[in-house]
Parts: sequence; C-alpha cells; structure tokens
Amino acid sequence: MSLRYSLLKLALKIKREKKSWTKDPIDFLKKRKQDIHTPNLRLLLGLKFESKKIYNSKVTHIWPNEADTGFLLLYCHGGAFIYGPTQENWKTISKIVKQTRSSAWVVDYPKAPEYTIKTITENIYQVYLEAIKIFDPSKIILIGDSVGGNLIMTLTQRLLKEEKETPSRLIAITPMVDASLTNPKIESIDLIDPILSKKGVKSAKKMCAGERSLKDPLISPLYGDFKNFPPIHLFMASNDILTPDQEILVEKIEKLNKTTVDVIFGEKMPHIWPFLPILPEAKKGLQKIISIINLAINNE
Repeated sequence: MSLRYSLLKLALKIKREKKSWTKDPIDFLKKRKQDIHTPNLRLLLGLKFESKKIYNSKVTHIWPNEADTGFLLLYCHGGAFIYGPTQENWKTISKIVKQTRSSAWVVDYPKAPEYTIKTITENIYQVYLEAIKIFDPSKIILIGDSVGGNLIMTLTQRLLKEEKETPSRLIAITPMVDASLTNPKIESIDLIDPILSKKGVKSAKKMCAGERSLKDPLISPLYGDFKNFPPIHLFMASNDILTPDQEILVEKIEKLNKTTVDVIFGEKMPHIWPFLPILPEAKKGLQKIISIINLAINNE
C-alpha cells in the first residue's frame, strides 16, 4: 500500500466518507452539499464554457481554446443518482478536454428521490438525441463514472433496441451495473472499500428505482443486452464493492461476438480511482482515459 493511498484513506476517514454510506436511508441532502451546478473558469482550468437546458437537464458545454478535433465527450457524472456534479467531476473532465482538444457536454441530470430512473434515463436519451444533431455519432464518446457509467450503458442499450446510431465507444469508470447489490462477494470487499458501503448505496438505488425492481435493466444494465455494443473501456478497482458485478459483466460481454471490452484494473485501488488526484495511480488512470480518446480521434 502506497503512502499516498494511506493518506487518502486517512482523509476519507476524517471526512467520514465511508460512514456516510452506511446509513439507510442515505442522507441525500447532506451529500448534495458538495454539488457544483455552475462551474467557474478556475474550476474548468480556464476553458471556455456555456450552459443550456436540454429537456430537464442542465448541460454545460466545455471546449478547448485551441483547435477542436470535432469530437464530443458526452459525460455523465456519478453520485449514486442522488447528488453531483462535484468539484472532482468538473476538474477531471476539464483535464480531459484540455489534453484531447475535444468538446465535452457535462450532463447535470435530475436526481433521486425527487425523480426516478425512468425520468433520469429519459433525460440522458434526449441529450444524446440533441448531440447527434450537431455531432456525427462516430465522433461521440460516452464517458461516465459510477452511476454515470450505468447511464451510458442503459442509453446505449436503448439506442440499439430502437435501432438508432450508437456512439464511437464507452468509457465506464467503476460503473454501478447491478443496483440490487446481491452478489455475495460484495460483503468481503465492503470491509476494505474505503469509500462505499453496501447499505447506503442500496438505499440510494431504492430511492431511484421507484416501483421498479432493482434488477430491472433500466437501473441495472447488467441484465440488459450487450450484443453489438460499441467498444467498452472498463475501469475496475480491487477495493470497490461494485467490482464483483463488473466481473460478471465482463464475462457476459466476452461471450458475445462483435462486442469488445477493454479492462483497466486498478490493483488496491478504490472506487473512481482515476478521479482521485492525490494518487499516482490516478494520474496514470486519467492518462489512460486521455490516450483512449486520442487514439480514437487519430484513427478517425
């Protein structure tokens, strides 16, 4: 275990991050205290930006100061469906925009418990439909961390079902793929996960599901269809309670033809590790995301 990871764990303990995820019901109002819905130039590293409303979401368009590649990074942030975006979300996507010279749309979608998964996924769908009016789908890359990774998967499943054009690829950072959290392997990982805990995470998913089963594909893409998916770049972590379900997802995808999954595994890493700047491994993870995007742009 690195010194910086030990310091991160200490900081999380002082912040009582893990403890906040042991509550049922989850204190979503307290979680929202870290929300930043309107960024500033400092947070966006001096990049240009403007916000607009698409359907019932606030979408912030961020673009580089120099020549644009013509690619769009459609980004869905995490936050258990109940909060966000946060400072880490804005800073990370801004670094990606700067180093890939691509535009990004940050989707600040409606949150649970005021809104259920049906409304949330409809918002992501409508934003994508607006995006393909401006950008060619082959130049759109979906990015999502945690439940954001969930949302880009359920969006793609719907696009394929409705025979609409799909994006170039998906970059899913430690996504939540099964809201039921019934995998027996989760219990042992809960003991070493420094951020999430099963009780609070499941509470948030219940708030979001409404009357739906937690195994409904609309909130648990693991139970949906991955046939003919565009390439998926999946970031996983050994110290994350969501990993056991991601492992099942990888097995499911690898059995399919014409669907590829590229796994980037963070050994002894926590949830959303590429978004945690204190860790040297996080910097490498972020550079990997940037290299995936740049490779896609150069091969266009």
